[in-house]
Amino acid sequence: MMIDLIAHIATRNGLADSVSKRALGIVLNGAERQGSPLAAAMFKKVPGARVLAARTGDEIGSPTGEIARLIEQTPGGRRRVALSMISALQEAGLDHKQIGTLLPSIGSWMQSVHGMNDFGHLGDLIGHAGEPSRREGVRAA
Repeated sequence: MMIDLIAHIATRNGLADSVSKRALGIVLNGAERQGSPLAAAMFKKVPGARVLAARTGDEIGSPTGEIARLIEQTPGGRRRVALSMISALQEAGLDHKQIGTLLPSIGSWMQSVHGMNDFGHLGDLIGHAGEPSRREGVRAA
């Protein structure tokens, strides 16, 4: 399943599989650090996603401490995580267009494979302060 997702991202974004895997790991790590519903759903549905996020986070030097993770879920912390995520994606070789199409390509795969329609926008990753928890596949009214 993970191999299929990586191949889908590579095809949709014009990336090599290795770059696609790194980019997915960066996005999942950033989403997990922020407590995003995207990360929780991906970890539940895609075997190996949590491991990829953790491994990539270790490689890019993401904070792992409990307090750091709590700070990353504040509005200012979320912005900082987003900035570091974009920087890491650029360092991995993605240009602005590829970064912009990365989340929609993940979203289209989640929709086609798992029937989940709530993915594919930067807001799914970043969220905002006071956002109520969303259940998988249910769009907030």
